[in-house]
Amino acid sequence: MSKHDNDTTHFGYEQVKVEEKASKVAEVFHSVAAKYDIMNDLMSFGVHRLWKRFAIDCSGVRPGQKVLDLAGGTGDLTAKFSRIVGSTGQVVLADINDSMLKVGRDKLRDLGVVSNVSYVQANAQALPFPDNTFDLITIAFGLRNVTDKDEALRSMYRVLKPGGRLIILEFSQPKNELLSKAYDFYSFNLLPTMGKIIANDSESYKYLAESIRMHPSQDKLKEMMDDAGFEQSQFYNLTGGIVALHRGYKF
Repeated sequence: MSKHDNDTTHFGYEQVKVEEKASKVAEVFHSVAAKYDIMNDLMSFGVHRLWKRFAIDCSGVRPGQKVLDLAGGTGDLTAKFSRIVGSTGQVVLADINDSMLKVGRDKLRDLGVVSNVSYVQANAQALPFPDNTFDLITIAFGLRNVTDKDEALRSMYRVLKPGGRLIILEFSQPKNELLSKAYDFYSFNLLPTMGKIIANDSESYKYLAESIRMHPSQDKLKEMMDDAGFEQSQFYNLTGGIVALHRGYKF
């Protein structure tokens, strides 16, 4: 038996069987993969690039290190990490969705990023790597789509080296009531419309808006990281808490 009540979990606001969620999430990202980058720019008005730059700054990554970019999708963070770790380092771009992985691989090859990057289709809940493998793990805008987040955090902890760190970049809960109301209006009215126009898919973007609302709060996610074994866990609110960056260490 799963720990979920009656073996169900949330898919956006809908309740689905635990074993069905991964395939439903997969359908969403198969649908949006080709337009994912352009939609990111439009949805965030380009600000996602600043959020990711902050994640890079917080990562402390150095030449020669080994990085796992989990749920790395189209490879924005992988491209930057590849340059930082250099020829003696390694970056693994991992995603559960093969459509996203193909888009990422093609984009990075077009950018000339090939020598120190490998690609792995992987489920965050059961990472296919030995214990103590990576100096850094990042998961940007992917954790909210994972069925069992506690299990995924424990899996990430296992494959981190002692002294390694985890960076989670994810949509979160705005701290200001006015901002929260404006964000809700944007998410549930404008976002699906943009998805319909740009990606011919309003339902997937409706799910993405709902999945953000179902994601744990900043404090709750920090608590979950602590429970998984991470130490010195902390978070930073970005853009008024619309996005939060969580960081924790394995000692």
